[in-house]
Amino acid sequence: MAGSAIKRVTVNLPAKLLAEAEQVSGRGITETIVLGLEQLARRRAYTRAIALKGKLRLAVNLDLSRERSVR
Repeated sequence: MAGSAIKRVTVNLPAKLLAEAEQVSGRGITETIVLGLEQLARRRAYTRAIALKGKLRLAVNLDLSRERSVR
């Protein structure tokens, strides 16, 4: 949330649902709502990534990619 624009909103939320979410997150109202919104965004990204399954061809040499350079 740091460095991003803030939008102030007024919402009507079911009190029981909000209390449950706050208890699960262990945070306040704003932080709990932000966590929920972030989870929605992640779920959308995950769903889009899963939709690509079988549509991308990657040529990755796993042995080469696992080698570590000596420092």
